Amino acid sequence: MSDDQKQSFDFMGFRKLASVISIILVVASIALLGIRGLNFGMDFTGGTSVELEYAQAPQLGQVRSSLAAAGYDEFVVQNFGADTLVLVRLAESGNDKLAQEITRVLEANGNELKLISSEFVGSQVGDELKEDSGLALLLALLVVLIYVGMRFQFKFGIASVVPLAHDVIIILGFFALFQWTFDLTVLAALLAVIGYSLNDTIVVADRIRENFRKMRVGEPWDIINDSIHQTIARTINTSGTTLVVLLALYFLGGEAINNFALALIIGVVVGTYSSIYVSANLLMVMGVTREDLMIPAKEGIAGSEEDEQPPEWLNRM
Repeated sequence: MSDDQKQSFDFMGFRKLASVISIILVVASIALLGIRGLNFGMDFTGGTSVELEYAQAPQLGQVRSSLAAAGYDEFVVQNFGADTLVLVRLAESGNDKLAQEITRVLEANGNELKLISSEFVGSQVGDELKEDSGLALLLALLVVLIYVGMRFQFKFGIASVVPLAHDVIIILGFFALFQWTFDLTVLAALLAVIGYSLNDTIVVADRIRENFRKMRVGEPWDIINDSIHQTIARTINTSGTTLVVLLALYFLGGEAINNFALALIIGVVVGTYSSIYVSANLLMVMGVTREDLMIPAKEGIAGSEEDEQPPEWLNRM
């Protein structure tokens, strides 16, 4: 395949359509968060945690069925540490009496088990977690803005942070729409998405910067298009292999990490899109130029043509 064929697709030609799609998704997500809100899990709302030890490893599906048949609605059942150790987390508040009731319900099926411990977490702790998680996300975006602004240029900092906020808001919109449980594992997934999407965006931004310095002719439109073409294979390969792992986690990892894997799957898909269309699109809107990216010449030293060439490792990418 020739270079002309490889670069026949005009990524920036679809930037207006991509802008409309992004605006619709972000506005819809914010509206859903305001109207429906998030379905916070027990990490944020509080509840009772009961630790049990079975004589033989139980089927978690049977444990869930027994609790549902006994009238318990909101609960999570998972292994911890070993197959015979089971953690039951319930949304309702309680004390040792509730833990004893859970033990009797599960013993009724002929299972041999013993109660290890029980613990109640109040809603005040959950409220503190909500505040701290929001601050963690904002702090992560602020640090990214400062780092990219210093590493590249302030316009690139804006073009890197806005896509990250774009990705997080859309993921939260999906969770608000389908009322999937939002717990600490999903919060961890959001922070992971910020790191993943940032890495993808930095690769594209670095190539754009080098091409602006290297190419003596061509409009910003053409230079950004060429830069995306030069990195698109790497982007697709990285996202594809990551999605394979995440899909395996979602289908085989069990209920405990389903929402964690789901948030990452959405984040990888949206993050790949935003690193191409949201970030590059913002650079076009802000009017990035060669002058923004030129290395200031040292006083009394004229830059040679060799100094202006990109590093050898970048040419091999």
